[in-house]
Amino acid sequence: MAYKLDVVALTQKLVGFNTVNPPGNEAECALYLGAILEKAGFRVDYHESSPGRLELVAHLGNGDTKSPICLAGHLDTVPLGHEPWTLNPLSGEVKDGKLFGRGSSDMKGGVAAMVVAAVELAERIRHSCGISLIFVTGEETGCNGSAWLSKRPELLGKAGALIVGEPTDNMPFLGHKGAFWLDAVSRGKSAHGSMPQMGENAILKAARAMLRLAQFDFKISDHLYMGAPTLNIGTVKGGMNINSVPDRAHFSIDIRPIPGLAISTLFSRLKEEVKDLADLDIRLGVEGIWTDPSNAWIKEVFDLLTPILGKRPDAAAATYFTDAGMLVPGFGGIPAIIMGPGQADMAHRTDEFCSVFRLNQAVDAYLKICAAWCGI
Repeated sequence: MAYKLDVVALTQKLVGFNTVNPPGNEAECALYLGAILEKAGFRVDYHESSPGRLELVAHLGNGDTKSPICLAGHLDTVPLGHEPWTLNPLSGEVKDGKLFGRGSSDMKGGVAAMVVAAVELAERIRHSCGISLIFVTGEETGCNGSAWLSKRPELLGKAGALIVGEPTDNMPFLGHKGAFWLDAVSRGKSAHGSMPQMGENAILKAARAMLRLAQFDFKISDHLYMGAPTLNIGTVKGGMNINSVPDRAHFSIDIRPIPGLAISTLFSRLKEEVKDLADLDIRLGVEGIWTDPSNAWIKEVFDLLTPILGKRPDAAAATYFTDAGMLVPGFGGIPAIIMGPGQADMAHRTDEFCSVFRLNQAVDAYLKICAAWCGI
């Protein structure tokens, strides 16, 4: 029998789970959500990606006509920070139409709205292509859970379209830049500081490598909605002491690739660019993603959202990267939107909150989009 959940109460419950990452500790939260979905008839599987870290994959529907629609999100949150909170960050207290707590906007409110919508539709989707839900760990430290799942298609399953419930004020974003983080090391030869000619200065090699990278030509046209890819040197560290020629220097590189700029190809070009000056290792690789606004599903989603939002959405991209960067290629390049009730400017902030109005609005949006996909 179908039953209804209250999105505010569920968000409060999820906020109450301390899933600050590191270390995450998302397992208890995942098990709680899994029990709700199992009660509604979903098949729920838990996959331990690392000790104590559970990736939740749930599905309901026969999948005979087409692949299901997938609703996805992460269960971890960033730390609370040093600034004191006005309210208990794990309370989920509601005040003046705002639900306060760490993760309320980013993105336990979105997860709650997805679960509420899925449970409400459960009875009606049993004999349709259905709905899948994926709730992962470790997004805040580099999309760890979704990366792990995307490499295991037998666990990930199939999907024909994807919604990631990150904070967007329920406006649908059609993609985002990727994130390609590299660690670089330049190697030299140590010597006494008074005889630098006897050594090889690794810091100077690193400096030449960084200057070369600053002029790197990505050889790709700007994206209409995202602009150009970017490259930033984020950290530099080197040397033992002032009176020694340094034999090691380390620096980190933050690249934000646009869709069409494959990380594997980019890595090969970057290594070639500085092969005489530095060695590169990948720390994080999240692809840039984009679904064209002319896509039939996107047009349908925009039609469905127009009366809910009070205006037709415009094609736009998120400024941040999400688990969609792992899941979209994992599912074989399916259309995707990033859309959730939280506010992007509330993410990672002290006194983070999510609008109660947006929570209920998100449930309505997910209900209509999923029902249309399932043909019910």
